[in-house]
Amino acid sequence: MKIAMITEGTYPHQFGGVSVWCDQIIRGMQGYDFQLVCLVGTGAEQAVWDLPENVSSLITIALWGSPPTGPRAGRRNGFPTRLLRRLIESLLDSSEEAQGRFGEVLRQLFDYAQRGNLSASLSGSKAVRLLSEAWQDRWQNAEQPLPTVNDAVTAMQLIEHCLRPLSHPPVQADVVHVTTNGLGVLPALTAKWQNGTPMIVSEHGIYLREQYLHGPKLPYRWPVKALYLGFLRRLCALGYREAETIAPCNIYNRRWEERLGADPSRIRTVYNGVDPANFPMADHEPEEPTISWAGRIDPIKDLETLLSSFAIVHQSMPEARLRLFGSPPKGREPYLERCKELVVELGIGEAVTFEGHIDKVREAYNAGSIVVLSSVSEGFPYSLIEAMTCGRTCVATDVGGCTEAVGDTGLVVPPGNPARLAEACLTLLQDDELRHRYAAAARARALEYFTIDGAISRFDEIYSFLAAGHPLPTVPPGADGDDQSDIAPRSESDNLLPFGVAG
Repeated sequence: MKIAMITEGTYPHQFGGVSVWCDQIIRGMQGYDFQLVCLVGTGAEQAVWDLPENVSSLITIALWGSPPTGPRAGRRNGFPTRLLRRLIESLLDSSEEAQGRFGEVLRQLFDYAQRGNLSASLSGSKAVRLLSEAWQDRWQNAEQPLPTVNDAVTAMQLIEHCLRPLSHPPVQADVVHVTTNGLGVLPALTAKWQNGTPMIVSEHGIYLREQYLHGPKLPYRWPVKALYLGFLRRLCALGYREAETIAPCNIYNRRWEERLGADPSRIRTVYNGVDPANFPMADHEPEEPTISWAGRIDPIKDLETLLSSFAIVHQSMPEARLRLFGSPPKGREPYLERCKELVVELGIGEAVTFEGHIDKVREAYNAGSIVVLSSVSEGFPYSLIEAMTCGRTCVATDVGGCTEAVGDTGLVVPPGNPARLAEACLTLLQDDELRHRYAAAARARALEYFTIDGAISRFDEIYSFLAAGHPLPTVPPGADGDDQSDIAPRSESDNLLPFGVAG
């Protein structure tokens, strides 16, 4: 059976939790032939993973750099103006009916891209003029300054880059498995539209939520941000609706998915899992009370809150230590320097160490008395279930599936709250009996629910059903359908962002 796995900026070109998940699934399913379709930046990216033997091909689709030429390179004639107008209208119209029109337009854009030059048409003067006119009609009585021609040029260029996957030949496979929503669903949609290939959409962090969180940092004016985020919202909703199966890695995600139109009967939670053999029970704790953190050094991990909370811990417990394991991805090096500067400002330099990349991450968990996760957004983080498998008590922020992972074996606090995070850390560091009891329960929970064998078994079932042309058994109305909801305590906060933020 051939499975096309589609990634965006992750496996096999980057390390991180999603890449670990991809590698686990492929290596654990030796009876399947995997084809990788990877959305990348320029096409010059080098693979950093050694690919398993059952990966038969690797195709990259560059979203930036030189545009795809197509069979009629450079020609813009023949592209229907009405299609451009309908695309723009579907992005500016916030009604539910516009979602259906967006799906129809996107399929027509794909049909054209397979025979013409879609990139040239989307970035041409006609597209810019149509968008400018639509904006003028929409906001002619608005108090804020009207969008400029430069805004229209920038917005259409962004849309053009996003839609480049429509110009590539659809992949040939029995099932297409998208590892994230958003731009990653475009190659899956082309395979479904042309070949009838069933598609699965998995999600770790909620793609749209993370785009909303990143939106204020985009270097564009408000009209461009609104159109771009509106486009991503439409695309994510389309991905959910077109997928035969939606397989999030936690139950938290389904609240977003259903709100964006996903059919609840198609949602099957498949938790991330680890190999217990790689994460044996830790046999000792460090002599000094130590907080351990492991991951990529990135703003979404919110190390500033962790450092600020440790400053509070250090005041009450001067002997405490904080050890940070991991390195920044390319382009995030300034964030690491900002964190190091914050350490100096807080006066905790002698108690905090940046350890850098570590080959065996279990050593990072063993280095701490407790393990902390301080992120502002997560899916179902490996760092938690790996640390739990090692028998470490965890403190995590209440984002994504963290509450589901920890359950009643650790402490969960609101994100971005140094005082609450410090209080939780002190509670565990100062109470040996409680910490050890949680640690034993954490390992037992991880071994029961979060193993790689469990994840592989569920995907084997999903692949088999879909490749045979049979959808998974539907879930009766009102039933949960996840078969694992009993282990998922309700999160203190839904962390849902208002959808109106996209304009």
